[in-house]
Amino acid sequence: MDIKLTNTLSRKKAAFAPLDTNNVRMYLCGPTVYDRAHLGNARPVVMFDVLFRLLHLAYGADHVTYARNFTDVDDRINETARQRKADGAAGSLEDLIHERANETIAWYHADMAALGNLSPNVEPRATEYIGQMVEMIEELAAKGFAYGAEGHALFRVSAYETYGRLSGRSIDDMIAGARVEVAPFKENPMDFVLWKPSSDDEPGWDGPVIDGVSLGRGRPGWHIECSAMSHALLGESFDIHGGGLDLQFPHHENEIAQSCACGHGFASVWLHNEMLQVEGKKMSKSLGNFFTVRDLLDQGVPGEVIRFVFLSTHYSKPMDWTETKRAEAEATLQKWHKMAQGSTGGQIDPSVLSAVADDLNTPGALTALHALAKNGDAAALAASAQFLGLLDADQTWWQSQGLDDDAMARVTALQEQRVAAKKAKDFATADAIRDALAGVGVAIVDGPGGTFDVNVTPAFDQAALMALSI
Repeated sequence: MDIKLTNTLSRKKAAFAPLDTNNVRMYLCGPTVYDRAHLGNARPVVMFDVLFRLLHLAYGADHVTYARNFTDVDDRINETARQRKADGAAGSLEDLIHERANETIAWYHADMAALGNLSPNVEPRATEYIGQMVEMIEELAAKGFAYGAEGHALFRVSAYETYGRLSGRSIDDMIAGARVEVAPFKENPMDFVLWKPSSDDEPGWDGPVIDGVSLGRGRPGWHIECSAMSHALLGESFDIHGGGLDLQFPHHENEIAQSCACGHGFASVWLHNEMLQVEGKKMSKSLGNFFTVRDLLDQGVPGEVIRFVFLSTHYSKPMDWTETKRAEAEATLQKWHKMAQGSTGGQIDPSVLSAVADDLNTPGALTALHALAKNGDAAALAASAQFLGLLDADQTWWQSQGLDDDAMARVTALQEQRVAAKKAKDFATADAIRDALAGVGVAIVDGPGGTFDVNVTPAFDQAALMALSI
C-alpha cells in the first residue's frame, strides 16, 4: 500500500517509508488533564485514529505502536485541587491533585471512545517519567544546551543552530509573536524552562544536577515531558509525531531542539491539523461558542455524527462546526445505518482506501461512501465506513442516538398504533401519538407504507417515553 503524508518539517507530501516495517511508531501529544476536552482537542485524536487504522491495515496491528500522553503535572490541576481542599475535601493536596488527574483522564477516555476512536497502545503519564526527564536535562547541560539559574533549568536556544526549522520562523519573529516568559535569570528571552522549583504544597521531585549543583525539589517544564516519554517508549528515532497546529510552536519546536540536541534522530514525519471554528468564528468562551465534546454528547448529538463532521474536512484545512453540518451528518448516517444493517463480509472499497492513503483524505473517502450508498452496495458501505470508525457493526442507529432496545420497542409499538389510527382515519389519535413522542424527545419522520425514521432530540426522556399511555 502506497501511503503519502504531508510532512510539516519538509513542507512536502511524500511517500511514507517507516524506519522499520515491523515496528511502525507514532506519537500524539495528548491532553493536559485539568478539565473536559473541548471540541478542538478531539480533532487531532480523530485524525491520528484514522492514521492508526490505516497503518494497522498496511503493516498489521502487531507492528504498529501508537503512544498518546497525558500531562498530569500542571498549575491548573493544582489550582482545582487547592480549591477542593479549601472547600473541605479530605486528603492531602497531593492526593487531591492525583484524584483530579484520574477524574479527568476517565472523562477523556469516555469522550474519545464515544467518537469511535481506538485506544492507543500506550498512554504514558508525565508523572511516571520524571526520572527520564531529569536524565535528559542533565545530558543537555553536559553538552552545553542547558543551564541552571535560581532553581530553574533552561534550554539555551542560541546553542541549537537550527531552532525554528519546524515552524519556519526566525528567532526575532518568534520573540515578536510568542508569549515569551520574561525572567531576569534567563540568558536569552527565548530560552525555555526545562525544570522549575516547587513550593512545599506543590508536586515536586528531586531535580537535576547541573555543574555539580542540585536544582532541588521541583517539577518539569511542559516541553521536556514529551521528549522524554517518546524517547522512553519509541526510541531515539521514530516515524510520526503530531498534534494541533497550535502546538507547532513553541511545543514541537522545543521538543525537536531538546531531543536532537541529545543526539536523537527524533521524528521523521510531523503532522499538524488545522484549527476548529464554530459557525465561522474562532471557538472561545468570550463569544459564547465554546463547548466540550461532552456538551454535544449530553445534548443528544451522537459521537459518530461528531466524527463524521470532523472527517468531512481535510485535517490540513480549518474546520467549521455548524448546525447545518451536524444535521446533514445525522441524516446521512441514519440512511447508511438502515442500508448497512446486517451486512457482513464486505471489503473496504479501493477508492475509500486510496483516498485515506493519500494524506488522510477523509473528505474524499466520504465521497466514495456516498457513491457506494447510491449504488446500493451495502456490504462494501458497511466495511468501508467501519474502517473510518463509522457504522459500528454492533450498534444500530437508534442505539447510537441513545435509545436502548426497550425504548425502541416502545417507539415502534406507538408508531404501529399511530399507523393503525391513520388507517382508521382517526387522525386526532395519530397526531396525539406523534405529539406525545415529540414531547419526550422522539421525532418521527414518516416513510412509505408505515415505515419511519427516529430522530432523538436533546429533550429525550426515556422514563417519560416508557410511561406514555395513549
